[in-house]
Amino acid sequence: MKLNLSETPALAVTGYGPGYLMAGGTRYEHALLIRPDTPPRRWPLAGINELSAELLAPLVEGEAPEIVLIGTGKVQVFPDPAVLRPLIEARVGIEIMDTAAACRTYNVLIAEGRRVVAALCCPEME
Repeated sequence: MKLNLSETPALAVTGYGPGYLMAGGTRYEHALLIRPDTPPRRWPLAGINELSAELLAPLVEGEAPEIVLIGTGKVQVFPDPAVLRPLIEARVGIEIMDTAAACRTYNVLIAEGRRVVAALCCPEME
């Protein structure tokens, strides 16, 4: 089944490929944090192996999202559960997937009006 949004939300992920992510039509060549209600911002992560609880803690400050999607790069990599502690303690849903799947899932969830954050490594980052 093919899913198409009749109208692309302004902060949708509009593309991805080796070494880049696109959000709202802007190309980024670094890891990215994206929410439907704020401009995308750089995520200070060179690769998924650098993921830490400190990098995830700010995602639940203020109004916590319903779910955080973590795009791990070209392939799915599960982080140590201790790294996910800030999200678990805030009772936020967590989905770990490759970045391509996280981008598609993010777009579906924002089209549904869900409170979601996507924390995305560029597809080549493993």
